[in-house]
Amino acid sequence: MKCYYEVLGVLKDVNDDELKKAYRKLALKWHPDKNPNSATEAKEQFQLVQQAYEVLSDPHERSWYDSHRESILRGAGSDYKDDSLDVFLYFTPTCFKGYGDDENGFYAVYREVFNKLAAEDSEYMTDEDSDFEVPSFGDSTSPYEDVVHPFYAHWQSYCTKKSYAWLDPYNIRDAPNRCLMRAAEKENKKVRDKARKQRNEEVRNLVAFVRKRDKRVQSFVKLLEEHAAENVKKAEERRRKHIKERQEAMKNYKESEWTKFSNIEKELKAIEANLAAEFGDSDISLGGESVIDREEVMEETVNSLYCIACNKVFRTERAFSNHENSKKHKDSVEVLKALLVEDELAVLRSKQKVEDSSYEFKIKNKKAKGVKKNGKKDGSVSTDYVRDLNHCCVTCGSEFPSKNKLFDHLKKTGHSVSIPHLAGTPKDRVEV
Repeated sequence: MKCYYEVLGVLKDVNDDELKKAYRKLALKWHPDKNPNSATEAKEQFQLVQQAYEVLSDPHERSWYDSHRESILRGAGSDYKDDSLDVFLYFTPTCFKGYGDDENGFYAVYREVFNKLAAEDSEYMTDEDSDFEVPSFGDSTSPYEDVVHPFYAHWQSYCTKKSYAWLDPYNIRDAPNRCLMRAAEKENKKVRDKARKQRNEEVRNLVAFVRKRDKRVQSFVKLLEEHAAENVKKAEERRRKHIKERQEAMKNYKESEWTKFSNIEKELKAIEANLAAEFGDSDISLGGESVIDREEVMEETVNSLYCIACNKVFRTERAFSNHENSKKHKDSVEVLKALLVEDELAVLRSKQKVEDSSYEFKIKNKKAKGVKKNGKKDGSVSTDYVRDLNHCCVTCGSEFPSKNKLFDHLKKTGHSVSIPHLAGTPKDRVEV
């Protein structure tokens, strides 16, 4: 077996661009169409070049190949002392010819490989694992769901059943004491675990190598991609259809909605006209607003999704349209109309009462002014009378020439009484 780096004629630290350049050069050189005289040899060399580039162009496979290149090139694993299958021999496409079901084909070769691996582990299985049946690799016609998928699901998580006790560096029976025996067991366990881990990685890498080249897996992946593309296409069609339906619904909604609000506006105008004719107010309005203001409010309401009658806000026009056609909404509209009419009548009655009370107040003021004027004329008292009344005893009717004489009389006779103030300043109080 030849090293892949030697096949492509490149160094181990070659970069991707140089690797691709070398591959194209050799592929052109060994292409069967370019070598009609040696078609068989050219075909083998061309396939080998393709295989080498396929491994080295994949970063993961190239890293694994670099780590195990010596083991692959040597063939047999000299590090192992058992008769386990050397899986490194099957990490190359040269171990099979074509993807048919013949003896040297892809499916026949790797079916035999995995059967041998399963047989090796069966010797170390316990009674609990004896009933487990390892999935078969199948052939080129095996269905993916029933054969291919279960096979790779099992082998991608492969764990060997071998104990690798033959790799123990120490024989615990030779230990002189228990302390050394435990130390020997610990070292032996490390060696076994390392060998078991290495074997698991080898088999899992082989499974990844085979799965990548399995035509059944490639067909299934392609089918999934087609289904995914179809689902994306259907989802896009549904989205566009939904958008179109919404646009049509919005157009229909605007026409019908405008008509409905126009009808309400006409009814409100008719109510206003009737109220204006009845109460003689040309500037009458519902709810205390002018007709112009109400028309502006109606215009804003038409462009919104708010239902005045039900005091609800809707997110979509379709929901608002469905709500308007409901019986509950229609009943609420009738109630709203009745309330508006009742409120307007109450406002008008209040306005009429205010006007009537204002009129009565004016009449009373006029009457009061007339009474004051008449009272001033009829109830006027002469100055002489007031003077006489100030020097007269109310009790006995005696008259005196001065206040002092009157006060002396009041003190002596005890005729002192209070009388209302008729003339003079607020300080003048007459006692009789």
